[in-house]
Amino acid sequence: MRVLYLDCGMGAAGDMLAAALLELLPDQDAFIERLNALGIPGVKFKREASVKCGITGTHLSVMVNGQEEGSHDHHHSHDGGHHHEHEGAHHHEHGDDHEHAHSHHHSSLHDIEHIVRGHLPLSDKVKDDIMAVYELIAQAESHAHGVPVTDIHFHEVGTLDAVADITAVCMLMDAVAPEQVVVSPIHVGYGQVRCAHGILPVPAPATAFILRDVPTYGGGMEGELCTPTGAALIKHFAAKFGSMPAMRVKTIGYGMGKKDFEAANCVRAMLGETDEAPEEILELACNVDDMTGEAVGYAMDRIFDAGALDVYTIPIGMKKSRPGLLIHAMCREQDKEAVISAMFAHTSTIGIRENKFVRHVLSRRIEDVDTPYGQVRLKVSSGYGVERRKYEYEDIARIAEEKGIGLIEAEAMVDKRF
Repeated sequence: MRVLYLDCGMGAAGDMLAAALLELLPDQDAFIERLNALGIPGVKFKREASVKCGITGTHLSVMVNGQEEGSHDHHHSHDGGHHHEHEGAHHHEHGDDHEHAHSHHHSSLHDIEHIVRGHLPLSDKVKDDIMAVYELIAQAESHAHGVPVTDIHFHEVGTLDAVADITAVCMLMDAVAPEQVVVSPIHVGYGQVRCAHGILPVPAPATAFILRDVPTYGGGMEGELCTPTGAALIKHFAAKFGSMPAMRVKTIGYGMGKKDFEAANCVRAMLGETDEAPEEILELACNVDDMTGEAVGYAMDRIFDAGALDVYTIPIGMKKSRPGLLIHAMCREQDKEAVISAMFAHTSTIGIRENKFVRHVLSRRIEDVDTPYGQVRLKVSSGYGVERRKYEYEDIARIAEEKGIGLIEAEAMVDKRF
């Protein structure tokens, strides 16, 4: 299984996550060009080398109308969602320890959705991911300020900056394509953070709300280590939290923050392969000696329909020297009752035996391959140090029939494209 492990021992922010994931790609400059071609108003991405505690990584800077936002995490909602004027500039300090003046223009969640769905040339999946992350942030701000989600407004400059970070991470997740994302317990820091509304405890209320049910810890480093954007991105993509699983690491990325601490201020992304954990399955078996071949074939189809993972027969000798069949059905625990019912309904047996087994399997996925003869599905199985690839029979058979050739020749034609 292709697993992405995110080490958040120094928290997480949107720019740090994006930079860590960017380092996993073979052509980082091409991806930066792709980001800059999106057309997010006034936004320009730039990849920079950064060194923290002797470790070299990447800092991803986002310029909004020529101004670098630094922390990349400005989602200041206002009481009741109104547009307020403040004397002078207001500031929000983050784990990257930068203060920034903002213009007092605001965008609603609807405005952000208009930008994302109406103007960004992205797949529906990536757009859905972006908006799901923003929904988490809006719900957290709504809870923190006691106003409906529809009244939550975000500062214009901070909004474009956050849209840039969130979009970059969602696009990178799609490009890296992990089958599972595992995240370490998240270090949130400690102390206080200053924002437009005053001085708040760390983690900030919105961050704390997003990270409910997520393993977190504080202490060690003073400051806001995990920002609302970082928290929302992790909450959306993480399948599980905990220590790094047993995996064969292929690539490692370091996404750097701007502030210097005693510890390296970075998110570390590790992409690798794990073997599928063995799973418990059930074997249901029965003997029959009075069914026709057609009846057995029909019964096997119905047992598959009931949820069996595999159904097969073995010829056996039964009482009075009668030839018979041993019918095996393999299934998961949750499908047991349905499979047993199907076996009783469609075979002549009056008893079914049950055994528990542990099975080890390769990780499996299907890739769609574009060929001059149409799209062909490629089944890829990997794990335990091996990888197997096989074209879907129906797709190769279709090509063979269309071209009037044999299966072997059709498969060879598809292989030539590689």
